[in-house]
Amino acid sequence: MRVFLVLVRRELAAFFGSMIAYVVIAAVLLLQGLSFLLLIEALREPADTPLTELFYETYFFWLILLLSAPVITMRSFALEKSTGTYETLMTAPVGDAQVVLAKFAANLLFLLVTWLPLLGCVLLVRRYTNDASALDWGAVAATYLGIALLGGVYVALGVFASSLTRNQIIAAILALLLGVGLFSLSFAGQLRPDLAGWEALLWRQVSPVEHMRGFARGVVDVAHVVFLLSLTALFLFLTCKVVEARRWK
Repeated sequence: MRVFLVLVRRELAAFFGSMIAYVVIAAVLLLQGLSFLLLIEALREPADTPLTELFYETYFFWLILLLSAPVITMRSFALEKSTGTYETLMTAPVGDAQVVLAKFAANLLFLLVTWLPLLGCVLLVRRYTNDASALDWGAVAATYLGIALLGGVYVALGVFASSLTRNQIIAAILALLLGVGLFSLSFAGQLRPDLAGWEALLWRQVSPVEHMRGFARGVVDVAHVVFLLSLTALFLFLTCKVVEARRWK
């Protein structure tokens, strides 16, 4: 555990020591600010929709998730390879799984930090609105859980993409393409409105939008949690296999 924590601290220190971290934070703050303006406009009209679901339904929510994860994770292994520190790291007395999990944990932690200002927006709405039903703390907690789980999937995907190349730009583009492809599964079922039964259920189960909709409404479905954790574990397993294969080259 001590080695794991040292690796996580190393990753975070390196990330916050670069300009890209503050560019990502500024961009996320901008998008969250724009979404906050849309929420204020939406709250002017009485509605039974929770504030968290209103935010989830904006394009900015998915822009933040789809764009920030590739930029955050692109340096994970690609930078190590391009600067020549990858060989030093791989010859250190640490296991492949420790390295992969440490990079994943550090990137996910940074991603979650960028979402913290959203809580400030929620508190502002709670402070100045007269409609108590617009904000449900259970829905807020469920939404953050959904962000953590879905963010974990995209971070694991980004770390996997970074392990495949030594070029950070290529890693970011590959992670973005894979992330958009995963997101597109949410609309694949709409192309076949005649689907029913197990086929329709299958498309709903692989839809990130459907998973996040439940969390935004304050509903924590065990099936959604298991699916997202399994998908994260799959990408981390693939990353471990790539790292293991490159270690013996």
